Amino acid sequence: MSRILKFNLPYFIIALVLFVIELLIVKYAHDQIIRPYLGDTLFVIFIYCSIKSFFDTAYLKTAIGVLIFSFTLEILQYFNIVNLLGLGHSVIARTVIGTSFEWIDLIAYTLGIVFVIYVEYKLAKSNSK
Repeated sequence: MSRILKFNLPYFIIALVLFVIELLIVKYAHDQIIRPYLGDTLFVIFIYCSIKSFFDTAYLKTAIGVLIFSFTLEILQYFNIVNLLGLGHSVIARTVIGTSFEWIDLIAYTLGIVFVIYVEYKLAKSNSK
C-alpha cells in the first residue's frame, strides 16, 4: 500500500518562496505584464508545489490536475460565478476565485504547467542515472 500523505520540505520551501513573490507582485507590481501574466504563471507553479509539499503524487497527474483546476476557475470567472453565488461583496471570494475572464490567462497557466513538467521530467531523468 502506498502512502500518499508525505511532507516534502523542498516543495514546501519553493511554495513559500512563490507565495512571498506572489504577495510582492500583488503589492508592488501595478503593470500590464508582471502582475497579470507572470503572476498567473507563478500561481499554478505555487499551487503545484503546495500540493507536492504534502502529497506524494505523480508529477504529471498532479500538474494536469492543477491545470484543470486553474482552467476551471478561469471558466467560472467567465460565467461571473462570484456574483452568481452572491459573493460579490466578499474581497476574499473576489480575490481567490477572481472576477475577470481572460483568454490569455489560460496561456499563462499552461506555460506555468509546461515549465513544471519540464523541470520534473529533467529531475526524474537525472535521478534515474
